[in-house]
Amino acid sequence: MKQDLQINKQNAIEFYKMAYSGEPKKAVELYVGSEYIQHNPLVGNGKQAFIDYFSEMSRDYPDKSINFIRAVAEGDLVALHTHQIWPGNDQYVTMDFFRFDEHGKIVEHWDSIQEIPDNTKNGNLMY
Repeated sequence: MKQDLQINKQNAIEFYKMAYSGEPKKAVELYVGSEYIQHNPLVGNGKQAFIDYFSEMSRDYPDKSINFIRAVAEGDLVALHTHQIWPGNDQYVTMDFFRFDEHGKIVEHWDSIQEIPDNTKNGNLMY
């Protein structure tokens, strides 16, 4: 089945937004396929580990926020570039990659996170 790149991008954003805002179980029910392979070393493998991690994050950091800067899709992959603001005004740029199965469901995830410094040598934003 050919991937619908626009739908996959929107579903990746909705999945992440829903989990990030405190509804990881609903996010998994709506957007995850039969398996969920996790590559973030701080999160366990599988659906329940994802739900547990985001539930704990929501409980411990209810005032965090996320802005989706861009989404790029190719084949069965979607990349999200985000700007996150955490309590204490800690700010991060993240890159998340999601692999979709033939039914348009998320089945694998990779990510990278970098704290935004106060100053840069080049003067450019990180997003």
